[in-house]
Formats: sequence, structure tokens, C-alpha cells
Amino acid sequence: MTTKPTTRGARRFAPALAAVLVLTFASAAAPQAPRATPAPLPPGAVLRIIAFGAHPDDCELDAAGVAAKWAAAGHKFKCVAVTNGDIGHWGIAGGPLALRRRAETQQAAKILGIETEVLDNHDGELMVTLENRRKIARLIREWQADIVISHRPNDYHPDHRYTGVLVMDAAYMVQVPFFGPEVPPLTRNPAFLFSEDRFQKPQPFSGDIVVSIDDVIEKKLAVVEAMPSQFYEGGCCDLPTGGLPTDAAGKEARRKEVRDRFTARFASTADRFRPRLAEWYGAPRAAGIKYAEAFEVCEYGRQPSKEEIRRLFPFFGDVAAR
Repeated sequence: MTTKPTTRGARRFAPALAAVLVLTFASAAAPQAPRATPAPLPPGAVLRIIAFGAHPDDCELDAAGVAAKWAAAGHKFKCVAVTNGDIGHWGIAGGPLALRRRAETQQAAKILGIETEVLDNHDGELMVTLENRRKIARLIREWQADIVISHRPNDYHPDHRYTGVLVMDAAYMVQVPFFGPEVPPLTRNPAFLFSEDRFQKPQPFSGDIVVSIDDVIEKKLAVVEAMPSQFYEGGCCDLPTGGLPTDAAGKEARRKEVRDRFTARFASTADRFRPRLAEWYGAPRAAGIKYAEAFEVCEYGRQPSKEEIRRLFPFFGDVAAR
């Protein structure tokens, strides 16, 4: 025996359902109030910059110069190593290496006058996960960052690539109230910048902002010397031919070799972006700049105008071409 389905219940809820649908469509059709544009940073405001590197030396190599300049001017800079670097040496690994590299970052931070943090992710194993995205967003919020610096997401090392992806994934989420609500969202989206690289595909690094570091080059070279596990000793893959020297003359020659190599590397940025230096400093001054650091403005996050960039990077001086 079959029975006819009752429609009494459906009829009972039909008016309520219709009301919900009407309100839903009305809400969707109504014009949404635009989000207010935050006021520009007031003159003299203390800037807060956070830079993410994949390993405990990447942030320092990419941005130690500007870090020292910002710190000397009273601004706040923090380096974050997203992995602990525990396989970044040809002779030791694991906990002992992670502790050694953490200590190296702390020494570098003292030289530069900045803060530093090393996250406890294994070197070579960083993944793009929701947990890591939340962690990166939380760090940016806690620092109340005006500027965020990271690798580009096209790079030879997977940890570099995934650090870039994680930071880009946080670029919008730092403002979303209910994403990680345990830390309040930022009311002003930071400017997100990429540090320099030489990869060409899918597009080359643009070098939108190029800063002279001539006045702090000795601090940056001191940072290189403060990380012997990576540079003097050769890190994971660059043990000097014949091994590390044991005599005083050999040690001094090795120290000079490392210093000369990085001096040339930091000079190459100035030569590579000489025309861009002229845009920021004016041609006469740019011609004499020996060392530089360069950054690309990420399409995500705040899109600063040239005027705002000059406020965020208060290093260019009055002679800069406008």
C-alpha cells in the first residue's frame, strides 16, 4: 500500500524560506560599502619590517644592509628563518647544527641591532600547509608589519620556493578577522617585497627598489663572518678543495677568500641595477654607489606609490630624482 507524501510541513516552512531568500538576494544586490583606505604613515612613525628567509642565513644575506640602516634610524626589523637549517653542513647535522645556526643568527642580530627568530621546521622539508600559513600570518600580525620581505616563489631550493608561497598566501589573510582570530588582524595591509635573485623564468626579478648599502657594508660583511658554518666552512655543499686549512696562514687566506667573494656579490647588485639607482638617488650619486640591495614589489598586499616607498625607505635623500 502506498501513501501520498504530505506537503503540510513544506507549506509550513515556505514563508520562512521565502523570506530568507529575499533577504539573501537583497543583500547580494545591495551595494557594499568600500573598505576605508588606511591613512598613510605619519612622518616620523617607527617602521616595522619583518623578513622571512628559508634558512638561518637567507634573510641576513638578502637584507642585512637595509636592516642595519633601518635599525640605526630607530625602526624595528626582525629576521625569521622558516626552517632550522639542520642539514645545511657537509660534516654535521641534526640538533647540534640547528643550535649552532641559531646561535649564528643571534650573533648576526647583535651586529645589525635587530631581532631574530628561527622556526623549528626541518631543513629541506618545508611544506605549504595550513598550519604553516597560519604561523606566517600570525608572525606578521604580531610584528604589526609595515613591510614584509621574502623569497620569490621561483627558486632552485624548495624551501626558498615554499617560503615565498607561504608569505604570499598570508598577504591577504593577515587582514581577514576570522583567519587565526587569536591574533587581531592588521588594519593596514603591509607592502610585500621579494628579495633579489637571478632566476629568469617565468619572469626575471625586477628590482623595483634599490638601496645603497655603502655606509653599512662592513656590518654586512661582519654578518657573513658571524656565520662560519655556512661561508667559511662551506655549508652543505661547498667544502673547500683539500678541506679546511689548519695553519694560521691558510685560515687567513680562507677568510679573505670568503670576504672577497661576498664583497663582489654585494657589489654586483649595484652594477646590475645602476639605472634604477639613478632613479632613486639621482645619476651623479648613483654613479658612485658601490654596494646595494634590491627588492621587487609583490603584486599581493599593499601597492605603495613612489612617494610612499620613499617614506618606507628613508634612505634616498633630497637629491633623489623625482
